[in-house]
Amino acid sequence: MTTPVLSEAATSKTAALPSTLSLGLSRGATELREFFRQKENLIFTISLPALLMLLLGTVYVKEVAAAQMFAASMIGAGIISTSFVGLGMSVVADREDGTLKRLRGTPMPFASYFLGKIILVFVSSLFEAVLLLAVGVLRFDLELPTSAEKWLTFAWVFTLGVVACSLIGVALSAIAKSTRNAAGVLNLPYIVLQFLSGVFIMQSALPESLRTVGSFFPLKWVCQGFRSVFALNDDYAVMEAAGSWELGKIALVLGAWTIVGLVLVGRTFRWSNTSR
Repeated sequence: MTTPVLSEAATSKTAALPSTLSLGLSRGATELREFFRQKENLIFTISLPALLMLLLGTVYVKEVAAAQMFAASMIGAGIISTSFVGLGMSVVADREDGTLKRLRGTPMPFASYFLGKIILVFVSSLFEAVLLLAVGVLRFDLELPTSAEKWLTFAWVFTLGVVACSLIGVALSAIAKSTRNAAGVLNLPYIVLQFLSGVFIMQSALPESLRTVGSFFPLKWVCQGFRSVFALNDDYAVMEAAGSWELGKIALVLGAWTIVGLVLVGRTFRWSNTSR
């Protein structure tokens, strides 16, 4: 009996299958189109952190230095809201309405789906950060950094923060069975961590036990990284719990959470509410 041989055309067709990266980029384009078509969701997601910044800042911020620190922390909190809460709820919605089950039957790999989601989070978080910066400049006289080094710090803190918190949000979304309880599952830790991570209250003003708890999670380090970018000078580092910006430690912690997030997603992700 002869062994069947693939024809040249079949071999060429097999070789021409899209890569994981190209499928992920295509999925990202689809996610962005759907996101920008939903005007109400778009406005709510991007403008809510800016609205909170405007309201809370008007009440509590009385001087320029405080405005710099508060604006930096709110940018960090806004980005985490989009990546951790927003993405987690999006995955729950895809699982609930059958989108994930349909995608499982296509050639799209698991990694391409998440690449598309992270592209969405990066773009929406960037829009959100720009809006928060605009509010800070126009309402609170926020001074933007002028050095390339500061903007480079902003870029890597932004990138590591988005990736790490996106992965954690996806992992935690496995707990939620529907979009109705996803809000509680994802918003509760996010709201608590805002108070423990120096968003509304500087960590140096918190009891040591609460500072310790906050330091285990990414939000504290993202906000601290952004405060190092927008601080008027390095003297303001003394307001941090350790008395310094700890940029090396910020990179290590966020990098570690990225690895932890990858492991957790691999172990907890479910294509439907009834199966892995």
